[in-house]
This record gives sequence, structure tokens and C-alpha cells, in this order.
Amino acid sequence: MVSIIVNGIDVSVPEGSTVMQAAAAAGFTIPSLCSHPDLKVKENCKVCVVDINGEIKLSCSEAAAPGMVIKTMTPAVLEAKRESLKKILELHPRDCLNCVRNLNCELQALAETLIIRSSDSKPLSLVKDTSTPSLVRDPSKCIACLRCVEVCNDIQTVGALEVKDVIPQTVDGKPLIETKCVMCGQCALACPVGAIVENEQIDEFIAAVADPDKVVITQIAPAVRVAVAEEVGIDTGSLDMLKFVSMLKQIGFDYVFHTNFTADLTILEEGNELLQRLKEGGVLPMLTSCSPGWINFIETFYPDQLDHLSTCKSPQQMFGPLAKTYWAEKMGIDPAKIYSVSIMPCTAKKFEAARLEMNASGYRDVDLVLTTREVGKLFRMTPWDVAKVEPSDFDSLLGAYTGAGVIFGASGGVMEAALRTVYEVVTGKTLEDVNLTMVRGFDGMKEAEVDLDGTKVKVAVANSLGCARKIMDDIKAGTSPYHFIEVMCCPGGCIGGGGQPIPSTIDKRKERIAAIYAEDAGLPLRKSHENPEVKLLYDDFLKEPLGHKSHELLHTHYAPTNK
Repeated sequence: MVSIIVNGIDVSVPEGSTVMQAAAAAGFTIPSLCSHPDLKVKENCKVCVVDINGEIKLSCSEAAAPGMVIKTMTPAVLEAKRESLKKILELHPRDCLNCVRNLNCELQALAETLIIRSSDSKPLSLVKDTSTPSLVRDPSKCIACLRCVEVCNDIQTVGALEVKDVIPQTVDGKPLIETKCVMCGQCALACPVGAIVENEQIDEFIAAVADPDKVVITQIAPAVRVAVAEEVGIDTGSLDMLKFVSMLKQIGFDYVFHTNFTADLTILEEGNELLQRLKEGGVLPMLTSCSPGWINFIETFYPDQLDHLSTCKSPQQMFGPLAKTYWAEKMGIDPAKIYSVSIMPCTAKKFEAARLEMNASGYRDVDLVLTTREVGKLFRMTPWDVAKVEPSDFDSLLGAYTGAGVIFGASGGVMEAALRTVYEVVTGKTLEDVNLTMVRGFDGMKEAEVDLDGTKVKVAVANSLGCARKIMDDIKAGTSPYHFIEVMCCPGGCIGGGGQPIPSTIDKRKERIAAIYAEDAGLPLRKSHENPEVKLLYDDFLKEPLGHKSHELLHTHYAPTNK
């Protein structure tokens, strides 16, 4: 341990700790624009300076050493911080009111903290990139912190961004849609300002609600409820689900359903597909297909391995055609009038909904995707006291769900949900303990072996695209030992999706995961095949998993992107 003094407080920290970490241990947060708790030290912004034994030095990279006396705020330190920040502000557009990140911008917050009211301004005039349906990149707002480049290249291993003359840009300066970008949005979560943001579509939703000829319905993804609480100023996971339903109806939705319903449905279809492949010698290992960023990744980087993917659509895209066929018929509503909105933790879902093949209902299956952040903004437009909101029930036929559907939002959740059902389908026995903890957690790779009445099935979970690349290399080399593999694009799963509230650090993602498993544990039904509305759907409409109607509405094909 190393003992130093920070602002008069003695503190001991492990050897190798930085001065910034030592200050945090003493209770002092040193602001920075390029540092991030989950990423590498970069030394770019120069805002994290402190006084170390009378010298002004960067706290992010300086190692704590015995005998150090640290002062985090002296007149000289304050002046150095302000000078560094003013240099950044000189090139940054003064456009806060028009920025998606207004009031949740690290640059704006730091300027307020350091009481910078004015500085010279010579903002760059650069072209905004709106080429994708998911993300908007505005290079004029970039402060060259390089967080986005690290996330894209080192964590996700996508490589859509590069550094040229110390400035992040798309590879070869191409529009984002022409790069290998998978639209996961992890860059948007890492960006401290508004240089990369979601393609905000709040006005489209408001226009739909105002149209008397539209019946506006919504589905809520499993990872949304636990995180949207953060958007309305309450603790992660503390927003009551039925109050959430009521709040959605108050902002204009006519009917509120849950993507958990089609998560349960996915397990029936995907589980039976796995069993069919095991029995008939189909392509193994089978890879899950719920995460659109992951689908974009395999289509781009491993186009010759697409046969390994389950043919199941994601729960979002299963819900879409069912709403405009099965539900529309049951309700006697013209499907042409149904405006289907999904609320997702994911920016890639916007791209997925826009894919040309996603029209199995005869219409665009999902008309609009709003991220958790966008719904948070809609909620803040309505100045209510959440504690006083009266709960409302989900609407019927597409609203019931089990705990298995809930845990889809966490890395390992799809695998656990599948195993809960597949075990009982194959063995005919009741799975007494449904908590399959061996596939839970934040590890990059998790694996398990399940005994299905003498048949040993090896499964694995890949947490992030960097881990997925390792798995895909093994599959391509013919050395993968697994039968079934879950891949989640974003670290932590959908709870860490690109459309979730910012900040979205590893610690915050772990909080959301804990809230998801708590919800699962508190539900009376925890296995997908026990969902009564899924059973009714098969009895009245689909007839059987993998049947003709299921293939028509719930399954799809994938194709190389040739990027």
C-alpha cells in the first residue's frame, strides 16, 4: 500500500494506483473529459491537473507515490484547469439548447463547475453524418477525447472509427453507414458530449399520437424498466412496472404491451429449433439471434458462418407482425391504422426495424423505435410526481410475461431462459431450481454443460462483440466445443445497450442486472412455456412452434453486408 495526503487527509491505496484514484479513495472526485472508469488513461483533455508537492501535474496518469502531498484545488490548479477547458471550448459550437446531450453533457457540466461564463469561440463547421437510422455523428462537437475509438476498436472490435491527426473520424472519412459500424451505440455511451448520439425521433412519436387515424401501440423491452427509473430521478429498478404502463398511456399510447411476451415466445421457437438441430444433425453450434448489433456484426465480419444463426427474429420483430395480424384480427382493428412503437435500450433496434425484410405482416412491422433515453425525455415533458401515479394493467393478448422473458435483458439471460424450458421439454421433469447462475454475471465468457436425460449439451455466453469475435474464430476454425451459444452485442447485455441512460458504467450496468434478476425472482411464473398468453397464441393462431405460420411471421434469413 502507498500512503499519501490528499487535501489534508491521509489515505492508503494499492501500489500502481493513480493520483486520481487516490483522490477518489479520499472522497475527492477529480473531473476529466477523457478519463472514464471503464477505459484506458488517455491524457488528452488536460483538465484533471492537481498540485503534487508544489508542481502542477495530470492526476489521471501520475502514479501515487509515498510522501506525496496532493491539493486538488488551489488558485494555480484552478487556473490550469480553466485554461485547458477554454482551449476545448474554443472549438466547440455554442449550441447547447439544440443538443441531444443538453443538461447531460460532461463538457457543459464542467464549464459550469469551473465557472467559465465566456471564452473565445471559433467552432469548426463540419458536416453532420446522418447516414444511419440509428446514430448521428456531429464531428464539430468532438473534443478528441478518443473514448469512442477505444470502445469501437478495443471492446467491440468493430473498427468503424480511427484516429487521424489526433482526431477521431470514421475509417477513410466515409459516412458511418458505409463503414463496418454495427450501430451498437457504445460509442454514444462513451462520448462525453453530443458528438455521437442516437437518431432522436421524439417528434415522429408526437405526430403519430396527434393523428386521429392512428392506433398507437407500444412494446417495452426487458431492460427498459430498470433503467428508465434513472431518467425520472429515482433509483435503478425502482419504477413500478404498472406505474410505468400508466405513464406510457398518459403520454399518448393507446395500448401498452411487453416485449417480454415475445421474449417468452422466442424461447419456444428458438428452443425447438435447437432441439430440431440436435436431433436431425443441423448446423451447430446454434447462435442466438436476438441482438441486432450482433446480427450486423456476423453479417459483416463472418458472412460465411450465417448458417449457425437461429432463424428466429428478435423479440421486437416477432412482436411487430403479431400486432398487425393476430392482435389486429382479435381486436377488429384495421392493421393499416396500427402505429407500432417499440421502446428499446438499443440504438441498433432502429436499424433492425428499418430492414427491408421486416414486413411479414404486409406492413412495416415496427414503425418507430424509441430508446430509453428518448422515453425519459418524453416523461420529463410531463411534470408529474411519480409517487402519485396510479398503476395501470398491461393490455391483453400480447402483455403477459414470465421471469424468463424479464432476464433477456442481462447477459446470459437468453441462455438461462432457454435452458429452463428446454430441460422440461426434453426430460418431462420439473426444473425445481430455475436459477441457473452458471451463465450469469459480467464475465466476458461463460460456459456450462447441461444433462438433458443423457444428452450432454455444452453452452456458452459471449458478453460483448470482442468476446463474440473469439467464439466466431473458433467456429470458423472448427474447434468450438459448444452446441448452443448466446451472443449479446453490448457489455452486460441489453441493460448496457446504446440507448440506455448515461452514464452507463460497468458498476451501473451491474445495478441494472441485479434489478432484472430481482424482478424475475418475484414473479409467479418463471418459465416461458408457462406463459398463458403464449399458449393461447399457439392454440388460436400459430398452432405449433416452427409451424408454417411461425416461419412466415417469426423467422427470417440473414445475408452478408459486403462492407
